[in-house]
Amino acid sequence: MSKLKIGLPKGSLQEATFKLFKKAGFSISASERSYFPSTDDPELVPVLLRAQEMSRYVEQGTLDCGITGNDWILENGSDIVRVEELTYAKQSLNPVRWVLAVPEKSNIRGVKDLNGKRIATELVNFTRDYLKKKRVRADVEFSWGATEAKVYSGLVDGIVELTETGSSLRAHNLKIVETLCTSTTQLIANRKSWKDPWKKAKIEKIAILLKGAIAAEEKVGLKMNVADKNLKKVLGILPAMRRPTISQLSVSGWCAIETIIDEKQVRELIPKLKGAGAEGIIEYPLNKVIY
Repeated sequence: MSKLKIGLPKGSLQEATFKLFKKAGFSISASERSYFPSTDDPELVPVLLRAQEMSRYVEQGTLDCGITGNDWILENGSDIVRVEELTYAKQSLNPVRWVLAVPEKSNIRGVKDLNGKRIATELVNFTRDYLKKKRVRADVEFSWGATEAKVYSGLVDGIVELTETGSSLRAHNLKIVETLCTSTTQLIANRKSWKDPWKKAKIEKIAILLKGAIAAEEKVGLKMNVADKNLKKVLGILPAMRRPTISQLSVSGWCAIETIIDEKQVRELIPKLKGAGAEGIIEYPLNKVIY
């Protein structure tokens, strides 16, 4: 049997990734210290790795494919195939920013003020390339962690750090002066593996199911019964991805409507549907929506 070796991110993205794969139809589980999860798909061989390393192992061919951030692909300069962007807003796979942050009272207002300064970051190569393009000479050093504290203690003049909302930086009395890049989660593949017909088909299948699971995350299905006399009124307030499905009930003069809508619309929509004559309204979750 052919096998596909797939790298999954260990650490902060692990739980969100496992949940996403579960919605996509793949059951994956791992003990706390294990780097080799089990799965109900005999064609998959999952391996847990830090997202920072993933693109290097995919490029080398140790892994056929993997999930990592675009930031680490850029940092490692990896030559890989970008199969699909995965943005999973309700979990931890939503877009993040790498920003330049300095003390609130600092005179640094932008990247041009970094000449002769010292910067700490985990994203060393990308930061050096960014500064070079801006024609800024600064000392960029690798940070093993607690990066915010290095500014506070005077060890560095600024940091390039990962953030979603900026709240952690503000809590450390830091201000954001520039965004270097925005990063999204990516499904990537080794170029040789991508040329293998079976592996490419398997990776594409995974990509379709993952995207379907993501698309379904913020949507729900609605079912309801409507008297024919109220049908036009209900359809007038009912949004849909395409057009609602309408079918006749066994009871004369009544029909059933089924549609998919954004979850955030439900609390406003259901009372309106009820007022327009809809009955037996059912809301249900979705696992996948394939466009």
